[in-house]
Amino acid sequence: MNWSEILKAEIESTYKTAEGLIDLVDDSELSWKPTSGKNWMTVGQLLRHLTDACGAPCKGFVTGDWGMPDGFDPSKLEPEEMLPPAEKLPTIDSVAEAKRLLVEDKNLALAMIAKAGEEGLTSRTASAPWDPQQMSLGRRLLQMIAHLAQHKAQLFYYLKLQGKPVNTSHLWAG
Repeated sequence: MNWSEILKAEIESTYKTAEGLIDLVDDSELSWKPTSGKNWMTVGQLLRHLTDACGAPCKGFVTGDWGMPDGFDPSKLEPEEMLPPAEKLPTIDSVAEAKRLLVEDKNLALAMIAKAGEEGLTSRTASAPWDPQQMSLGRRLLQMIAHLAQHKAQLFYYLKLQGKPVNTSHLWAG
């Protein structure tokens, strides 16, 4: 197997499972968040984050376009600006919007794998705005799929906490 095959297989599985979990959310539950602890995203914020957790950063790694204004230097951000508290994160208006955006993000991730090509995934290195360490482009994209998988698992636990009848197969049925 090569990087392209591994990344595409992981994308297919992770996005399929994420979509299945999103299907279990009702629009009326978008403002729900856990009651214990603090700094929790609402379901709507989590769904919004799921929809740009992989493809958008893959685009940043492959093209260098992170969607930031010209001259923007992330190293100048204060820690709270780099990782804002949950209440400052964007949300979505509906489950249908989340599903549409998730498909767009998946398509973007797949397009970035194609754009990078197998040679680029293997031989190019990249750093991240949050991590200056250089590593292979293929590994960076795999990390972004893992980022989506982490938030997919977060949604799984949100659903469990809401009393939804989810089990392990909902988390891994991709």
